[in-house]
Amino acid sequence: MHLRRLREARGMTLEELAVDSGLSFRGVVYIEHGQRNPSLTTLINLARGLRIQPSRLLAVFDAEQGSPEASSPAPD
Repeated sequence: MHLRRLREARGMTLEELAVDSGLSFRGVVYIEHGQRNPSLTTLINLARGLRIQPSRLLAVFDAEQGSPEASSPAPD
């Protein structure tokens, strides 16, 4: 869902993202629907296609609500 929101916020279709990322249309669809876990290289290509920093694609994991790890400080 996160990838879809980012793509739609850019006003891009699945086809446009696939072409701009150098990925297959079907591959982008599978990733958007959670049927495939993208590699680091694929994430970088998707970010390039969306014209965003790769960290934006991973930001969804930064604030997992209800996760004790997300709210506790890092150990020294």
